Amino acid sequence: MLNVLFIAPYFAGNTLYCMKLLAALPDVRLGIVTHEPASRLPDRRIRHFKVSDCLDADQLIVAGRAFQKEWGRVDRLIGFMEQMQLPNAVAREALGIAGMKAVAARRFRDKNEMKSTLRAAGLPVARQRLLRSAEDALSFIGEVGYPIVVKPLAGLGSKATMRVSSEEELYAALGLLLPTPASPVQAEEFVQGSEHTFEAVTIGGQPVWHSTSYYLPGPLQVIENPWMQYCVLLPREQLPAHARPFHPLNTAALAALGMKTGLSHMEWFIRPDGSPVISEVGARPPGVQLMPMMGYAHGVDMYDKWIRLMVYGTFEMPPRQHAVGCAFFRAQGRGNVIKSVRGVEAARAQVGGALIEARFPRVGQPRSEHYEGEGWAIVRHPETRGVVDALRTLITTVQVAT
Repeated sequence: MLNVLFIAPYFAGNTLYCMKLLAALPDVRLGIVTHEPASRLPDRRIRHFKVSDCLDADQLIVAGRAFQKEWGRVDRLIGFMEQMQLPNAVAREALGIAGMKAVAARRFRDKNEMKSTLRAAGLPVARQRLLRSAEDALSFIGEVGYPIVVKPLAGLGSKATMRVSSEEELYAALGLLLPTPASPVQAEEFVQGSEHTFEAVTIGGQPVWHSTSYYLPGPLQVIENPWMQYCVLLPREQLPAHARPFHPLNTAALAALGMKTGLSHMEWFIRPDGSPVISEVGARPPGVQLMPMMGYAHGVDMYDKWIRLMVYGTFEMPPRQHAVGCAFFRAQGRGNVIKSVRGVEAARAQVGGALIEARFPRVGQPRSEHYEGEGWAIVRHPETRGVVDALRTLITTVQVAT
């Protein structure tokens, strides 16, 4: 019997789904550390410990000790959200639980430490600088020139990431991020090129599975253009020609950062001259619908695969059978509420059986502040070209306005 703690701040969406999968595992006793009351547990047989802040490692340690007192030991402490990885690791270390510890988690979470570690390992990363003041920013620009990218040190996806192309834009960005000596922000040279992801499963430090995808266009361009509809493409070929030279770089980067057992999500670029550049990597499942997309490509439940990896340390995947893509629908206009959604039925008719899952925008729903937009649709086809055609149909036919 394995005693597993799942850190689940709120019982909704993917967190709730993972909780149900964990509760169904054989030979597992499950405990939940959460902000929610016990009355909201989906299964009353699950043990429960309520905290006020799941990002506070000290509170996770208190919860873990309570479970250790009751059960005798805790074997796993897991949670998939990006911002939880460091407090989870600190708690594991304090409680003597197997899994990623604080030194490695900090390398994945702190973007400056991540890039420094990768650069020291001889891996290709963009030039960077910690900014504690405007003077730091101007000095860095003097070295690399405009444009640069400025973002929080412990970023989440592309949230609060800004391209800076002039002194006016620089001071606007600094006014939003407010760097100080105690709370610096990250600056990087702007990398031009196509942007991709690279997902990898590692067990005991050895890579056992991988996947790569395309951003069409890249996340920063999407952030800068809130009206822009975009796609993520998972090709039929698991390791296309453009990604083959990058595979060993991904493996080397994970080793340098300290990945032992887990699923990682790397973002990387191919420059116009063909050279690769590592952007950043997270020690957790990817967003932008990549988890269900990878599952559809292989005919499995990817969240179930991840949970079994983290609990049992095992991973098996059948061969890839399909290409998969996701189109993200984003509203045009300056309003805060969706006033019209056109083209959904026409898109359904044209895409046909390739459409396998969707949450189309609805009139009356609030405009989303998230870069994934107001809705999405996932398509699947035996060939990559079939998915590309379906994605093009979706983003050109479905129009959302505020």
